[in-house]
Parts: sequence; C-alpha cells; structure tokens
Amino acid sequence: MAIVEVRELNKTFNLDSPEPITVLDDLNLDVEEGEFVALMGPSGSGKTTLLNLIAGLDTPTAGTIRVGDQIISDLSESELARWRTRNVGFVFQFYNLLPVLTAYENVELPLLLLPMSGAERRQRVTNALEIVGLADRMTHRPGKLSGGQCQRVGIARAIVTDPTIVVCDEPTGALDAKSADNALNLLDQLRSELGKTIIMVTHDPHAAARAQRLIHLEKGRIVGGDTLTKAAAAAH
Repeated sequence: MAIVEVRELNKTFNLDSPEPITVLDDLNLDVEEGEFVALMGPSGSGKTTLLNLIAGLDTPTAGTIRVGDQIISDLSESELARWRTRNVGFVFQFYNLLPVLTAYENVELPLLLLPMSGAERRQRVTNALEIVGLADRMTHRPGKLSGGQCQRVGIARAIVTDPTIVVCDEPTGALDAKSADNALNLLDQLRSELGKTIIMVTHDPHAAARAQRLIHLEKGRIVGGDTLTKAAAAAH
C-alpha cells in the first residue's frame, strides 16, 4: 500500500483576481513507502503547493490526502500541527537554522514538542548528528559551519523525530556542486539504509536524477505520467 495517496486533489487561491486561481487540478498521486520521488515543473506548476499539502502545511480546496494511516485532509489546523510534529521532517533550501543555537540545539528543537525524557532527546539528537557525519560539530553554531554542513544539520533535524515522510524544498538550491552531491548522497542513504520516504521539489535536473522517480507537473497536473529516472531505470 502506498504511504502517500492523493486523490482528486484541487487547490485554488482567491487573491486579488475576480476569479479564483487554480493551482492544482484533480491531481492523483501515489508514493510508495521507502521511495525517493522528485517533483519538477516550471514556476507556477503547483509542485511546491503539492509538497506543502502532503506535508500538512496547507489544506486542499477539494480532494483527499492520506499519509500513512491518517487522512490529513480531514484534520483541523491544530490537528495538522500536532500531526506534522510526529510525522513530517522538513529540509529547506536555506536551512532555517536558528543562528543563536548550536547544531545540537537546532536538531533538538522538534523533540521539545514531544513527550520524552532528556536522556532520550540526547540519544536521538546524537544519533541524528552521527548519521549526517557531524557528531564532532554539535557544539558549533551555524555561523561556524559551511553551507553544506548547515544543510546536514537541517537533514539531521528532519529525521530526529523518526518521521513518516521527509519533504525537501530545493534542498541543493543554496549549495555548491560538491556540497549538493553530499546532501543528495545523504538523502539517498536515508532512503536505502533507514527506509525513509523522501519527496523533493527541485529545479535542478542533476538533483532530480538522483531520485528513483521523477514527476513533472504543468498547470496543476501531472503530465506524461510518472517516469523513472535513468539511474532508477538502470537498476530495474
């Protein structure tokens, strides 16, 4: 069974226009557990809106979204906030780290919203930083870390709660080529070794090629069907 199931999803926005703007139009999508999916498309195609809806950051105008065993499109705003804390890890383009906190403290932040002991939090944070190769940098603040290291801290923060899905919004957009490759290697490691389900929005064909499946959106619809990337196709 798919871990993410989107059915007849519609999203419209009422801005300053006399007519509502349709961003997603009767969209259907399945993502399997442990799959690494890349969403691509021109600006305004709806890919970031789709990512935000799957992550519970927004609610659809119509249609249903199921993640795991929860139909999140039925949840209220407060229920969505509680659900996100336990089920979604976020990786952002510009890291979204708090500059006054150390790497350890930034990774710990999501755990402060969950009922657990200090000892369990320490174990989880230490494990997450070890996975991303930054156990020796946990006392450093973001200003003392490179862009690539900051993104690795962001990835550690995304996985520290053991989420159902990890969503990435242009995770390599602010990185040089080497750091981008390192971040993509780490995302692939999360999938292959930890079984994480990863959904990534990107404009970068090189980043998209690292995913198992590439999905193109245009004008709020998936066009051309779901296609395997070359790397994934070669593995089959």
